[in-house]
Amino acid sequence: QVQLVESGGGLVQAGGSLRLSCAASGRTFSSYAMGWFRRAPGKEREFVAGINRSGDRTGYADSVKGRFTISRDNAKGTVYLQMNSLKPEDTAVYYCAATTYYYSIADVHYNSWGQGTQVTVSS
Repeated sequence: QVQLVESGGGLVQAGGSLRLSCAASGRTFSSYAMGWFRRAPGKEREFVAGINRSGDRTGYADSVKGRFTISRDNAKGTVYLQMNSLKPEDTAVYYCAATTYYYSIADVHYNSWGQGTQVTVSS
């Protein structure tokens, strides 16, 4: 498995931006497709964005499409989530995860998870 560590969360006003990073160590990073998920208070964990191994396929939840961008740097072993035009409903703990699937939006397909980073958007 690969070990994942997220960073970049924090408190931001509505309309602001944050960039989350997820650094991987252990197995070869480029062997994994990556995803970002989030869990808001009192809600189930949900898919946010995904990217395949080479980075040429990405996908987004409808709620973040056009505002969030996922990218990866295989040389640095890092995946990013650029979050713009943040809304209070984006408040959640954000997790990055790795899967050996080509690409997936299903959390059950991911077998390595980070510890999460808190994102809080104030109105």
